Amino acid sequence: MERIVEFIDKYLTVLHIPKHILVTDYVEIIIISFLVYQILVWVRNTKAWAFLKGMLVIFAFLLVAAIFRMTTILWIFDKIFQVFIVGIVVVLQPELRRALEQLGRKNFISNLFSFDSGKVEGGLFSDKTKNEIVKACFEMGKVKTGALLVVEQNLSLAEYERTGIEVDAILTNQLLINIFEHNTPLHDGAVIVRGDRVVSATCYLPLSDNMALSKELGTRHRAGVGISEVTDSLTVIVSEETGRVSVAYEGKLYRNLNQDALHEKLEMIQNKPSEEKKKKKRKGRGKHGEK
Repeated sequence: MERIVEFIDKYLTVLHIPKHILVTDYVEIIIISFLVYQILVWVRNTKAWAFLKGMLVIFAFLLVAAIFRMTTILWIFDKIFQVFIVGIVVVLQPELRRALEQLGRKNFISNLFSFDSGKVEGGLFSDKTKNEIVKACFEMGKVKTGALLVVEQNLSLAEYERTGIEVDAILTNQLLINIFEHNTPLHDGAVIVRGDRVVSATCYLPLSDNMALSKELGTRHRAGVGISEVTDSLTVIVSEETGRVSVAYEGKLYRNLNQDALHEKLEMIQNKPSEEKKKKKRKGRGKHGEK
């Protein structure tokens, strides 16, 4: 007990609250809290969560060793500490790579300063393309034809496009239905959509290792979530078993969508100019407001 009190007096009494707290101190606390929260959220959704719990056990053991002055254990840990850090980086390499990719996709600068020069006129894709996607997906759902459509946004999908067969055709619901028809050369794999065109079919996608996903989900759903974890794309999935339509976006899976919900998901990434959105709202009001 005396050693515990001595350890607290030696190491914890140095922590004190300053008499004068500046505005910058509040800002610093907010930034650090935000970063710690984001790191914990990221860790919670990866394999690093179990690893972190194991690390906490080790550090608790080291804390006990420090309190009771187990010098041999502390000396061994001091010697292997640098190797230990390198080992952590090697073990968590896939998770760290994914975290950096997600950080690069956040577009913090573009969120602070809006630059509209790079936007496609009329949005990322046309309303016609959106309607064709929705129609094709629910037509395939009726006959339980499995489908996987990846709609490209800002981050290029060229890496995954090269794994498939080039199509480069204007997107129509008939084209999508023909591609995913059973026993056809292009039905296996994913279709990549860029703008108003189908650029590639039979593409291979990375599978998600998210343990929170339901065990009843197959490879098609895991591939849809997997590509949404490493890119900013939106993936539409039609289940071959149930015919239900789902959407994967930013690592999350939205299941059992109806046509209106799928329209909303596609509109979310369509990035239409604000004036066009206002016109659409006015038309909607006019239809409901006329007597």
